[in-house]
Amino acid sequence: MNATSTSEPFSHSGGAGPGREGRPRVLLVEDDGKIAQEVAEELESRGFAVRHAQTGRDGLAAAMAETFDVMIVDRMLPQMDGLTLIETLRGRQVPSPVLVLSALSAVDDRVSGLKAGGDDYLTKPFAMEELTARLEALMRRPNNTRETMLHVGPLSMDLIERTVTRDGQPIDLLPREFRLLEYLMRRPNQVLTRTMLLEDVWNYRFIPQTNLVDVHIGKLRRKIDDPAGVPLIQSIRGTGFMLRVPE
Repeated sequence: MNATSTSEPFSHSGGAGPGREGRPRVLLVEDDGKIAQEVAEELESRGFAVRHAQTGRDGLAAAMAETFDVMIVDRMLPQMDGLTLIETLRGRQVPSPVLVLSALSAVDDRVSGLKAGGDDYLTKPFAMEELTARLEALMRRPNNTRETMLHVGPLSMDLIERTVTRDGQPIDLLPREFRLLEYLMRRPNQVLTRTMLLEDVWNYRFIPQTNLVDVHIGKLRRKIDDPAGVPLIQSIRGTGFMLRVPE
């Protein structure tokens, strides 16, 4: 994306009121003008209507004045940091789901973002496909629930504690294996190509000739699959992989 930097907040949806043609409305609270412009333009091209706020206080004012289907909040903001903004919105009963953006990727940082009231946490740099997929997943959730657990067949994943179990038995995963499994569990019964996994899990902007995905899938299989049962992660010949939900 070749977006120019901007120092002023903007609204692609035309200001207050519902987005054009009933498009999903997104409040983007991000102080980096270049990132905000790139995200907004990409989301617009994918059918969203975007309102931008540059500071935490402006984001709070926008969220209290209008209704948004989903919000994207950067963790480090001027005037009011992102976590304080989210906590304030939850205290005022604003139910819109919130995706937290941050350059901080440590477990404690992710836990803090979710405990503050965020619904999902995405670290920078990120692939736009993953950002869009997470927004769409957030909008599919009921407004009165915040997903902190994923369940697919015998697998359960705690997104706050960063733990995984199969039939109640803990599974020890490395950080990359956890991220790979989370990506698969958010898209059960979907064919995921190696290119998608390299872009969205490894954040590659170019696709090298590598067996990296196959190696990690193999390690993950050995940890989560029952040797006597049907593999949960199935190979799709010539395409990629699928986490199949057992019937």
